[in-house]
Amino acid sequence: MAFDIDKYTATSVSVHWDDLDFDSFRENPLPETSLRTLRYMADVEYHTVCYTRDLLTTPSHKEPEVSAFMTMWNREEFWHGEALAEVLGAHGVEFGFDELKATRMKMGWKDRLDPIKQALMGKIVGNDFVAVHMAWGAANEWSAITAYNRMAELEENPTLAELLRRIAKQEARHVAFYTSQARARLAKSRKAQVIARFALKHAWAPVGSSIMERDDVQHVMGHLMGGEEGRKAARKIDEHISGMPGLSGLKIVENSLDALGVAA
Repeated sequence: MAFDIDKYTATSVSVHWDDLDFDSFRENPLPETSLRTLRYMADVEYHTVCYTRDLLTTPSHKEPEVSAFMTMWNREEFWHGEALAEVLGAHGVEFGFDELKATRMKMGWKDRLDPIKQALMGKIVGNDFVAVHMAWGAANEWSAITAYNRMAELEENPTLAELLRRIAKQEARHVAFYTSQARARLAKSRKAQVIARFALKHAWAPVGSSIMERDDVQHVMGHLMGGEEGRKAARKIDEHISGMPGLSGLKIVENSLDALGVAA
């Protein structure tokens, strides 16, 4: 079934948490390992505006449905960051725009050059860039929804689990858009399949790897994707990715876990 972009844009809302008992965190605080993972997730969600900025220099922004989706996607991801920041705040963890500014300034010239690099790739690849963007986005969103669901499963706190499930429900619509677009566009272009396969195999890394320290990435991937159940979830992501046209056999998530030294 085709993704209904009009319905999506008409029904896009912020994730709600006003009805959740955040005071319960004061009585039953989350462990430090979980807070570190949530801090990472919030940082990544807030950084979505930078990813959007970079992609506005590419052929993707000329596609009406893609442009409409990215506008709503950017808003929803920001709200996810807001929700996670509230959880951190309930634990006395300061997480606001000063912290975000510090993270981005630490990236230095890399952050400033990213839009230029994306624009150059768009020029070189041409309109097939959109198919690659959609396949890459599908991989990221499958990873995101899996991460939220895994975190909800691992935590015993019912308030956090409910919030994460609400976020995952919105992420499911992001997955649906990217996947439907990627499948349709890859099916039409052998060149796009070759480029997408090369890009995912050689350049993809867990979401947040480009903005976070390696030990933070290792912690989060180990927390959510480590062990038997974590690896099972990672393999399911790879199965989704390899099911798209031209991408069969890719194991980008599991290979990334191996490269990070995450125990199976």
